[in-house]
Amino acid sequence: MSLRRTTTAIATAALIVAAATTAVAQAGGWGHGSPKNGHTSKSATVKTAKTGKGMILVSSSGSTLYMFTADAKNKDMCVKHTGCTSAWPVYPVSGKPTAGPGVKASLLGEIKVGKLEQVTYAGHPLYLYAGGSGASTSYIGVSGFGGTWYGVSPAGTPVK
Repeated sequence: MSLRRTTTAIATAALIVAAATTAVAQAGGWGHGSPKNGHTSKSATVKTAKTGKGMILVSSSGSTLYMFTADAKNKDMCVKHTGCTSAWPVYPVSGKPTAGPGVKASLLGEIKVGKLEQVTYAGHPLYLYAGGSGASTSYIGVSGFGGTWYGVSPAGTPVK
């Protein structure tokens, strides 16, 4: 591999890690000042936001929450693909997630993913996009890591 390609690969990896760290911090943080311990500092809240594609679920900071079509019910398959969790970090929670206005508390849950607990909705593990912010629909319909990423409606169905 040439020096130029190696430098580009290292710079790209650093940007992905920085974006993932920012997304997790916006989602409520890892707690205790370190992402290694896998604990969030507070309960995650799931809210709704109106977009051009309709109502979607968003994080407590207002970032779009995504579902992954490769997942099984209450099963995160992103962790099985190298680089997936850097681009699509889990929406982490410590304890029970909280339902904001328009969100059905009965559809909220959590699953264990490695050392983290991940919020689920209607059985769909929820993710953030590391490069996104706010209630954006720009990444809805993106394919990668063996599936497609969609927004989630308050009914728990894909927003395409």
